[in-house]
Amino acid sequence: MTAQFARRGQLRLAAAVVILAGWGAGLSLLVRREYFQGRPQKLAEAALRLSPSATYFEVDQGGKRIGFASTTIDTLTNGIDAVEYFVADVQIAGKEQRTSTRSIAKLSRTLSLRAFDHQLESGAAPVHIGGRPDGDSAMVYAVVIGTQQADSVHLRVPGPVLLPPVVPIAIALEDKPKIGRHYTLSTFDPQTRKPMIANFAIDAESLFTLADSAKYDPDKGEWKSVLMDTVRAWHASAPNSKDAFSGWIDAQGRVVEASRPDGITLKRTAYELAFENWRIARDRSTASKAGTGDILERTAIAANAKFGRAKLISMTVELGAPSLRGFDFDGGRQHFSGDTLRVLREKDATLGANAPDWREMHQQEFKARFHGMMSAEPLLQAGDREIIPVVFRIVGDERNPKLMAQKVNQWISDSIVKVATYGVPNALAVLRSRKGDANELTQLYVAMMRSIGFPTRIASGLLYVSGKFYTHTWPEVWLGEWVAVDPTLDQFPADASHLRFVLGGYSRQSQLLQLIGNLKIKVLEAK
Repeated sequence: MTAQFARRGQLRLAAAVVILAGWGAGLSLLVRREYFQGRPQKLAEAALRLSPSATYFEVDQGGKRIGFASTTIDTLTNGIDAVEYFVADVQIAGKEQRTSTRSIAKLSRTLSLRAFDHQLESGAAPVHIGGRPDGDSAMVYAVVIGTQQADSVHLRVPGPVLLPPVVPIAIALEDKPKIGRHYTLSTFDPQTRKPMIANFAIDAESLFTLADSAKYDPDKGEWKSVLMDTVRAWHASAPNSKDAFSGWIDAQGRVVEASRPDGITLKRTAYELAFENWRIARDRSTASKAGTGDILERTAIAANAKFGRAKLISMTVELGAPSLRGFDFDGGRQHFSGDTLRVLREKDATLGANAPDWREMHQQEFKARFHGMMSAEPLLQAGDREIIPVVFRIVGDERNPKLMAQKVNQWISDSIVKVATYGVPNALAVLRSRKGDANELTQLYVAMMRSIGFPTRIASGLLYVSGKFYTHTWPEVWLGEWVAVDPTLDQFPADASHLRFVLGGYSRQSQLLQLIGNLKIKVLEAK
């Protein structure tokens, strides 16, 4: 009996040892995963917590406001888009030169680079650089200067690389910023085409007071800050890499302030203070210079211009600029060849003749084809529970696509008070306040039409009125073809005085600034 109990005790002891060993091994793996995991794995896990965001910056040089910049992070179902935009009147060799860059990094949900697209516009020929990684240690890209395309370049890189918009995010997400911490990152700048390994260090911590919101001051004709926000930030730099990022970042990796080697400083602030005030100052400067051009007013509504209904059937203009690449001049009712743009208003008799049936627009194949033009976006709340009932009240029992689109256009024109609001367009806010300018009425129309299954998109460009051109925004709705409409001016379809330059929201509209500042336009025909 004693021997039997002894054997049982030994078995229990052996089982306990096995259990403890397994528990210890599991604990060891957990500790290694949480505290000693490699940078790629750690960054990949942290990136899953990344949220969509948009930050705006005033651009200064030598203490003078010279431009505007923005960084937008869009988190998609299967990836992340990081978009940087920069436009400024830069002093180069004692001369002022309009320069703009737009850089898009397409990433996986774990921040791995999939592709990039970088565009530079300045006094010289425009430069377009596009590429993608080839494995973990190579990059393939092509450079287009003007209209001459170079062969693809195969470049060795030091492992998986990060593009400039992603560097601050990687620093903040890899480890919580703290003075004394160091980060070694492989980077690649499309503009310089230089891969490098940069050793970043956090060398300071401070509090910044930033403008959180702004309101328009009608007496001064510009925006002023209203609410301020205190943000904790850390200074990150790579002293041995002069082209690497240098600046202050918050805990989410959003830039608070950054310095460039050319003496340009970016300072984060509210959108209106960054963009609108710079645009107001630029337009005032343009208007004060006699004979510099016809494009003086910022928006059609702000200019209090008088419009008729659907007067112009066709319009042909000649465009002159250092480069007209990358704009949405051609397609639909617009025909662009060389430097000549012709706009033909849609004919009422055939408008909507090829529009898809209401039931067809709700089939999966149709939805997949137009997915990007039927979905909700930030501040464009398609499918919102406040918007859907309003749209169905507007269209009632009507199921003719043309008449449904026309009813919504008419309702917005009749129900929304047209005023210059100078805000970031927000469809739901416009529906609630019942007031807005062309950008906001367009935003509401697009959100409403997408809510009932119509592919709809935002168009921006110039509006010709009484011998002058005004910047303007209007919607295009799919009725078997893209049809321009204008709830701001109560036009269905919009007349031929609408010259479309870009398609899309803010990130595309801001590209108009660089072009308009250098644009010459001559009307060849208007009837």
